[in-house]
Amino acid sequence: MTADDRALLEAAVAAQQRAHCPFSRYPVGAAVRTVQGAVFSGCNVESASFSLTCCAERVAVFKAVSEGHKAIAACAIVTSDGKPAAPCGACRQVLYEFGPEMRIVLGNPSGEIRIMNLADLLPEGFSQEHLLSHSGDADCCD
Repeated sequence: MTADDRALLEAAVAAQQRAHCPFSRYPVGAAVRTVQGAVFSGCNVESASFSLTCCAERVAVFKAVSEGHKAIAACAIVTSDGKPAAPCGACRQVLYEFGPEMRIVLGNPSGEIRIMNLADLLPEGFSQEHLLSHSGDADCCD
């Protein structure tokens, strides 16, 4: 694990402390590092209308994007129990769109760490290139 990985995990741990998870009681913290080196963190935010809940990973990405950063190099995710958990499918898709080659660092309170590439979690991901290749094909949706 690199010093950058450790710093990103620490940012995710700090974000986890701010999680709003009254229903699942499963706090998650995430932090992303852009290719420019800026770090943005996020926590899961649950809603009584469960479909409106947002995962920590997406909160971190959305914060980065809202500040003008659209190329993400790494993401650290910290969960509270059991082995370090990988991002859900929705988060994998969002992460892929901003860094298909990004490094993923997973951790838990016991100090267990898993490191992988996003491509290992989402092989052959769907990207804007798939959409752009059909943007001029008006007959496809009739």
